[in-house]
Amino acid sequence: MNDPSKKISNKSIFFTCLLVCILIVSMFAMCLPQAAAKDYIPLSYEYTENYYKTYGEPTLSVSVLGDTEFNRGETARMDVVLANRGVLYGVKSIKSVGDSESQHQLSQAELEYEARRTTAYGVKATLISGTDLIEVDPATNSHTLDKIVPGQLPDNPLAFTLTISNNAPAGTYILELPVVYEYQSDVRMTTGKVVQLGLSTDHATYYTTANITMQIPVIVKPEPEFQVSDVSGELTAGQSGTINVTYTNTGELPAKDAVARIVVMKPLSSEGSLRSLGTLKPGESRTVSFDISAENSAVEKTYGIDSEIRYVDENEEKAFSDNMKVNVDLRTPVRQFNITGLALAGLAVMGLVLIIKNIRKNVRNSGNNKRKNNEEE
Repeated sequence: MNDPSKKISNKSIFFTCLLVCILIVSMFAMCLPQAAAKDYIPLSYEYTENYYKTYGEPTLSVSVLGDTEFNRGETARMDVVLANRGVLYGVKSIKSVGDSESQHQLSQAELEYEARRTTAYGVKATLISGTDLIEVDPATNSHTLDKIVPGQLPDNPLAFTLTISNNAPAGTYILELPVVYEYQSDVRMTTGKVVQLGLSTDHATYYTTANITMQIPVIVKPEPEFQVSDVSGELTAGQSGTINVTYTNTGELPAKDAVARIVVMKPLSSEGSLRSLGTLKPGESRTVSFDISAENSAVEKTYGIDSEIRYVDENEEKAFSDNMKVNVDLRTPVRQFNITGLALAGLAVMGLVLIIKNIRKNVRNSGNNKRKNNEEE
């Protein structure tokens, strides 16, 4: 009689050996050139036979090369690597091959093809920012890869260009990376009927579309940030004046030994363009005064004076703020009449009138005398 326990033991040994074979075949298949996705339209099942059903699919993950910390106002490149950790973890026999050598060869070939099940084909990755404070350059926001084989990294990382807004608060921002791909969900060996279709392939491959959305954290570094919060005073053409400028640290870190600087250009000028602000803590403001002169030819309008702040950062290194505008109104002087000059001018006019009257009187008298003398003669 047959021993049932022996049958179970033989069956367990068979499937154990089969799994080992699958692992060996899958490792060998990774070293072979991979078939491109959708080489042809999948055949109908009536032209195929299926010997095994395998289990496993691509498992994609994302990592960033280098630092993910950026400064406000920075435009930088971020290199992303997609990896595939997919593994075959099971197999199920669908059709017995019996003692047929040809069927056995076909089943072994199917196992080799099934080993490619964990490769991701036609991969498309798009980086999306959910905030206006971080912009992904549209020219670099989408990339495609022919395939990602388990255990192999792509030759080149996916390069995305990011621009961090000057107004971005410090903190962590999450960017999303939706990835769409296909994988080999089934392989079936072809029968002799396939010749009727004019094909010579020994197998048919069927693909499934999959997608996954991964997240990439991006950190905006805390740092001092400045703005011109108030300006008082005005300038007059042809004169010197004083303007008062208030600077506020709107950032998250203090700025030590801060010095404010203005840059004036014609028709304005200033002998002293630097003013010490000391240490400005987050949220703290300080007001300094600048003496500025305006030329007589200066046009009446609002002038935007460039300003920046030099300070010592948390690493005890010199740093500079972004350029800021100090808007100052300039007016032309009101022309007032000089009373003394006006009086002198009036006297001069009166004197001139009297002289003219006197000349006219003398001319008339001279004419009258001539007529009188002529009458006497």
